[in-house]
Amino acid sequence: MSELLPAGATLERVWTGAVWTEGPAWIAATGTLRFSDIPNNRILQFEHATGELSVYRSDVGFTNGRTLDLDGSVIQCSHGGRSVERDRDGVVETLVDGWAGHRFNSPNDVVVKSDGTIWFTDPAYGIKKPEEGYPGEVEYGDYYVFRFDPADGSITPVVMDVEMPNGLAFSPDESLLYVADSGIAPPDGVRPADRPGGHSIHVYDVFDGRYCKNGREFVEINPGLPDGFRVDESGNVWTSSADSVQVFDPAGTRIERIPVPETIANLTFGGPDGTTLYITATTSLYRIETHARDAAAPYRR
Repeated sequence: MSELLPAGATLERVWTGAVWTEGPAWIAATGTLRFSDIPNNRILQFEHATGELSVYRSDVGFTNGRTLDLDGSVIQCSHGGRSVERDRDGVVETLVDGWAGHRFNSPNDVVVKSDGTIWFTDPAYGIKKPEEGYPGEVEYGDYYVFRFDPADGSITPVVMDVEMPNGLAFSPDESLLYVADSGIAPPDGVRPADRPGGHSIHVYDVFDGRYCKNGREFVEINPGLPDGFRVDESGNVWTSSADSVQVFDPAGTRIERIPVPETIANLTFGGPDGTTLYITATTSLYRIETHARDAAAPYRR
């Protein structure tokens, strides 16, 4: 066992009863974890202290990834709305839903940079998988990572060379952007002969806080593919896979593996001191204690 986990740390299944859990975000103000059960079209909320689970909202447009904005409101991706939304105390507003005159595909995961800009991935799962959204077309012809600036309303593609961008996260100093490619599993199950099918996490240098260059493969994930992931304060990448949470140091060396009995969709750090790793995996929610914290955790701002 590495120094990332306390001696005797064990994986705990704290709730089950979903079809496909996704999009976990820790809300420190309420001591709760909010996450999605996408096929059941609902948002769930788990109370850390009591273990109680409640339905936060139903009929939610098949929301997926979420994070907290600098003001503590929740920023979330809507498959059904093909948009990025803000949820402030249950009042939901659309922030952005298209680029260059075209609707997005189905925003999937999202991060907020320290300058308040919102970065999100836009694969096609919500318009190609009936259980995750509504049928639709890829209007701008591809699958990008976008940067949205609420200050001036600008929306800009920042990563255009990942086949099916999924999870994303910044390094602790925000000089690097990591992006998961889940292209090995095409949204409709059919891979065009002229398009690759990757299952790696890619990394990009971030210039001037807004431009991504020098894209390269960080690590290839096996078994399965990378979906959601997080970066801790030391720059380690904690990623989902088919059978475990895998942890890689900044050089791309695997330094920890936490077996999980279900396929993992996503994960996040939470708990009172930010060191509890919550894992959304197929039908269930799991957690394990760690010695790590999220590099971009809202309680650090």
